Amino acid sequence: MKTITEYTKAVYTLASLYRQYTSLLGKMNSQEEDEVWQVIIGARVEMTSKQQEYLKLETTWMTAVGLSEMAAEAAYQTRADQASITARNHIQLVKSQVQEVRQLSQKAETKLAEAQTEELHQKTQEAVDKRADQEEEAYLRED
Repeated sequence: MKTITEYTKAVYTLASLYRQYTSLLGKMNSQEEDEVWQVIIGARVEMTSKQQEYLKLETTWMTAVGLSEMAAEAAYQTRADQASITARNHIQLVKSQVQEVRQLSQKAETKLAEAQTEELHQKTQEAVDKRADQEEEAYLRED
């Protein structure tokens, strides 16, 4: 669970950096913008690293759940009903806990996507505004 929590935290950090960057668009010089991008790239690398750890752990977890389910089934088949019930209850509890954490992770990923979309929207709007200003200046010069 710690790994997915760290991954989720890294995703939220990156989303926050994108939001801050977006709010500063047009207010920074190129050196400041480069410095901000270096921080964003570092956060993206950190997030990707945590994501890889999380995915590796998830694969291991899925294997363990599969083995536990087979053990519970074997206990049931050998008429060790109480052991089977206990194992299945524990498996369900763990599955629900992991599902809750996955949902938090997905929520963080959604926030990151929203922040990136907002950044693109802001940049597009700035490009449109700049183009309109250039066209207006060109038009005024023609007069």
